Amino acid sequence: MTVKEAASYIGASEYKLREMVRMKQIPAYKVGSRIYFRKDTIDEWIAQQERENCEQFTAEK
Repeated sequence: MTVKEAASYIGASEYKLREMVRMKQIPAYKVGSRIYFRKDTIDEWIAQQERENCEQFTAEK
């Protein structure tokens, strides 16, 4: 997926997604100067974020 496609898929702006890549907060790969994402990797990343958020909310109670 391109930055535009991935941003739309996760509901973020292209700017925010590029920032997340720079900070290594989301898995991506580069070909030349272009940034790409694999859908299955993004899906795994989303699932991991959900698990971590669930654990955090459980720990707060």
